[in-house]
Amino acid sequence: MPEVILPDTLAHQDGMGGILALEQHSSPLLLTLNITRILQQESLEVTVSGSPDNEHWLPLVRFPRKFYCGTYTERLDTPAHPGVRFLRAEWAMHRWGSAQDLVLCAFNLSATPLKALHAGAV
Repeated sequence: MPEVILPDTLAHQDGMGGILALEQHSSPLLLTLNITRILQQESLEVTVSGSPDNEHWLPLVRFPRKFYCGTYTERLDTPAHPGVRFLRAEWAMHRWGSAQDLVLCAFNLSATPLKALHAGAV
């Protein structure tokens, strides 16, 4: 089952989500970003950061800036970051070319261990 990093979120400004604790010997993860609503002339950029202690955060994976609804994936090689015990999502929203200041985006983010995906394919 995928782990939810960020549940269904309706955002009007930049922000960050809750914290997901990783298993001690975590396998690589497939991160899935679902954008279900986004305004015209707007973009969303999502970064997944990691922390060994829930205080000091470093960016691990950045989804390229997205302009459209859809499902997007990125791989997070957790074994390459052995000290990371926690993950959280941060997002930035950008708007251009419109007199309106309103930004609005609906999205969610989940993580699935790649070993689980490979086991299901056998």
